[in-house]
Amino acid sequence: MSTAHPLVGRATPDAAGKARPTREDDEYIEHTINLPRVAPPVLAMGAWFKNTLCLTSGNQAFLSKTVGDLDTPAACRAHEQTARALLAMLDEKPCAIAHDLHPDFHSSRFAAQLAAELDVPLIAVQHHHAHIAALCAEHGVDEPVLGLALDGVGLGTDDTAWGGELLQVQGAEFKRLGHLRPLPLPGGDRAAQEPWRMAAAVLFELGRADEITRRFPAEPAAPTVVTMLQRKLNCPRTSSMGRVFDAAAGLLGLCHKMEFEAQAAIALEQAATRYISVNGWPTALQHGWRITVDGQLDLLPLLAHLADERDAEYGAAIFHVTLVAALAEWVRRAAQQTGIATVACGGGCFFNKLLMVGLRERLSVAGIDMLTANVMLPGDTAIALGQVWVAAQK
Repeated sequence: MSTAHPLVGRATPDAAGKARPTREDDEYIEHTINLPRVAPPVLAMGAWFKNTLCLTSGNQAFLSKTVGDLDTPAACRAHEQTARALLAMLDEKPCAIAHDLHPDFHSSRFAAQLAAELDVPLIAVQHHHAHIAALCAEHGVDEPVLGLALDGVGLGTDDTAWGGELLQVQGAEFKRLGHLRPLPLPGGDRAAQEPWRMAAAVLFELGRADEITRRFPAEPAAPTVVTMLQRKLNCPRTSSMGRVFDAAAGLLGLCHKMEFEAQAAIALEQAATRYISVNGWPTALQHGWRITVDGQLDLLPLLAHLADERDAEYGAAIFHVTLVAALAEWVRRAAQQTGIATVACGGGCFFNKLLMVGLRERLSVAGIDMLTANVMLPGDTAIALGQVWVAAQK
C-alpha cells in the first residue's frame, strides 16, 4: 500500500481498496453515484454557481453537498474545506484534479493549488461537456450521445460565452455540432440581471434600434445601451439559451429587471402555463427559426414575433411551443447526421417543465431517447460529477 500523502488517508479502504466514507463524512456527501465502470481516483472542483465537488473511487462517485456560489469568502472557505475532506477519504492521493475551463473561478485556482501540492495532473473540463458527462455518469452510459446543453453561461473552448450548445460526446472527448445564434450582451454581466437589455439587443439585431428608447422609457440607460450596441462597446456575444429566455421575457414585458436568479425565465414559464392550462398548447410558428448549414440555430424570427405580441401569456406560450419544435428539429438533424439516437439534456434551462415535457414528446415521436437528470438536478450542482467522469476517462 502506498504511503499516504498528508492530505489523504483518513478513511480505511474496504477489501477492494476503495474509499469507504466514515460517519464524519456524512456532513459533506450529498449523493453516491454508481458509475458504469471502475474509475481511477479523481477529485473534481465544480463550477462557480451552486458549487459542489466530487470524488471517484472504484465504481462510485461521491458528490458533495452544495457549498453555494463561490462569490463570498465563506463559500470559498467551505469549498476548500470540502475538497480536503473528500481527499481524506482516499487511502492514496488522487490521479488528477479536475476543474472548470474558466481560469478565474476560485474552484479553478484552488484546483491548481491542490494539484501542485499533490504533484498530480490538472485537467480542465469545458462546462457544457461536463453537463452532458454528468448525465452519462448518472445513467451509466458509455456509448456516444448527443448533448443538448442549455443554460446561462459557461466559458467555451474559443474563449466566448457559451450556453446553447448541441454537442457530440463520447467519454473524455466532445465535438461542438452547433450552437444558438449569438446575441450581444450590452453591459456584459449586467445584461444577465436586466432582461430589458437582452430585449434591446434583440431589437438591435432585428434592425429596430430606433424602438429601444421608446419601448423602455423607464430605463435611463436605454440611450447608452443603443450607443453601446451601435459601437460594439462592452457587448460581448453569447450563445446562451438563458439570455434568450431573458430577451423573450423582456420583449413581452414580463420582467425588466431581476430581483432573484432566473426570475425572467420563471415568469415566462408561469405565463405560458396559465395560457396552456386554459387554452391548450398553441401551434408553433411555422417560420419561427432557422438552422444554418453549419448547425447554428437562429431564434430571431421567434423573438421578432414576440416583439410585436401584445398578449404576454399567449406570447409566452408561443415562445415555448416554437422553441420546443426548433430544438427537436435541431436534435433530429444531428441524429440523422451522426447516427446517434440518444440525446442527453442538461443545464439550468431544463428546470423548465414545459420545455422538458414538450421536448420529450417531440423527440419520442422522432425515435430519439432523451436522458435527463433523475438523482441529480439539471443545473450546475451536477457539473462536478461531469468533470470527474471526463477526467477519469482521460
